[in-house]
Amino acid sequence: MRTARDQHGRATSRARRGIFSVRLLALATSVAALTATGLVSVAGPAAAHPGGAPDFGPNVFVYDPSTPATQIQAKLDEIFARQENNEMGTNRYAVLFKPGRYDVNAKLGYYTTVAGLGRSPDDVDINGAVRVVGRPDPSSEAGISALTNFWRSAENLSVTPTDWSNQWAVSQASPMRRVHIRGTLWLEPGNGGFSSGGYIADSKIDGVTINGSQQQWLTRDSRLGDAWTNGVWNQVFSGVVGAPAEGFPSPPYTTLPTSPVTREKPFLYVDDAGAYRVFVPALRRNTSGTTWADGQQQGSSLPIRDFFIAKPTDSASRINQQLSRGKHLLLTPGVYHLDRALRVKHKDTVVLGLGMPSLAPDTGDAALRIEDVDGVRIAGVLVDAGRRESEALVEVGDRHSRRDHSGNPISLQDVFFRIGGPWVGKAKTSLVINSDDTIVDNIWAWRGDHGNGIGWTQNTADTGVVVNGDDVTAYGLFVEHYQKYQTIWNGERGRTIFYQSEIPYDPPSQAAWNSPTGKGWASYKVGHRVRNHEAWGMGVYSFFNQGVDIRADRGIEVPKTPGARFHNMVTVFLNGSGGIERTINEAGTPVVGSYGTSNVVSYP
Repeated sequence: MRTARDQHGRATSRARRGIFSVRLLALATSVAALTATGLVSVAGPAAAHPGGAPDFGPNVFVYDPSTPATQIQAKLDEIFARQENNEMGTNRYAVLFKPGRYDVNAKLGYYTTVAGLGRSPDDVDINGAVRVVGRPDPSSEAGISALTNFWRSAENLSVTPTDWSNQWAVSQASPMRRVHIRGTLWLEPGNGGFSSGGYIADSKIDGVTINGSQQQWLTRDSRLGDAWTNGVWNQVFSGVVGAPAEGFPSPPYTTLPTSPVTREKPFLYVDDAGAYRVFVPALRRNTSGTTWADGQQQGSSLPIRDFFIAKPTDSASRINQQLSRGKHLLLTPGVYHLDRALRVKHKDTVVLGLGMPSLAPDTGDAALRIEDVDGVRIAGVLVDAGRRESEALVEVGDRHSRRDHSGNPISLQDVFFRIGGPWVGKAKTSLVINSDDTIVDNIWAWRGDHGNGIGWTQNTADTGVVVNGDDVTAYGLFVEHYQKYQTIWNGERGRTIFYQSEIPYDPPSQAAWNSPTGKGWASYKVGHRVRNHEAWGMGVYSFFNQGVDIRADRGIEVPKTPGARFHNMVTVFLNGSGGIERTINEAGTPVVGSYGTSNVVSYP
């Protein structure tokens, strides 16, 4: 992830400058962080919030408008100082705002969530910023980048920028959901610094969205204001009111007027009586725009007493006992070391992470197994492979699953996987989906390319995502660096809307990296028995960094059947040696030996 994009050259940097001159806007001076009067610890547990706030543990901080802004700002600054460079650390945080106005500047580092506790994003107005900035990067011409700005989120609030924009310079696993930006949204680190793509859903931006150097991006079921500017390789809009017109490959826009089937992520809120509840949005079909525009969002509301509020000190056995009793699960911030898989057996169970909690299987078991039942929702969790190899990290259904879930599907949202990084990790597959009709919404499956325990024989992992179920729909599928196919799709009538993938950097030789169908392994593989599959907006990138001429015969490999239809694909040589010979099957041109792109608008 990091090295290839750091070095892929000035030609790419020029392309990133876009239709509008980001340079002019980048000259605007950012407002400095509001000065805190001291590091005042405002505790999140119930002791600091008499009247019934649940005990969310020591790393959740809940505020209301009566809290002095200096106290809130001090805590935000303290968390950012801890997390700005803590990429592979174990700290996790959530900062939650009850309805009202707040004059603060929230700068987000790693494993930090800032969220509102209203029924509507407009119930919480952050007058200032909720922002992510670039980090120093000597290899970039700009001296700054957002290439490793992972694992953070903003949700369910509005931002009234007091600077010229609200900056959100992120890459993978950093979603913005249910957010209203009352002004300009700026998605790059500035001065043309590199950035690697991200995700927005159920949000509204009143002003211009400056995409800048973002290589790829998915915006889903949202409303854009004045304009969306520029783009590099792969920009996808699904169900977005005000989206730019289809233009792939120049500009690189893929635009779907509606999203075929969606259900938004559950969220925590406080009702009019001050009680905590979780709202569970309803299933929608053929949608566009936000769910909250008219104030009548459809769905159901669950009282917090229906949830087991887990702490990282809770054992897998204890959590499973609560799930078996029919409790929903709220995971508070931290790392959960598991000696066995968490098992979801009851229909309509909600598993909701708060502050990017990590599930870490230590014994070679899975982290999470979901029975083939209706309506399970898994949202907001990071899964870290353990030192003992797991066959799979998350399993949805089993190989015999054949139930029809079309009226109430299982959904996975903001679920992120990591093989290596904080420690040596091993897993043959990260995510296996056997249940029909499952909705996948913003997944990053990552075999680490930097951090701890990184190497061809250390953080071993064959495949990121395997889909065996029929009628599965994926939005925002990010899958990178696995050692064989990145994604295998065996189910019928699958749909992928936006795909981003780097094939592995580190094969030691061509002989060590040949598939049954030729040189290398395609990133996206549709099984040879599949007759119907459709995908839009797909990017596959190469950077072989071992100094060996390694080739992949193709980036995407699919059966030759009229029902397998692909739209707007690109393969890219980033840097290094070797490259990709064709984009999809026999279509596309080589991107080998030097920076280049190969675009295919449709296949077959």
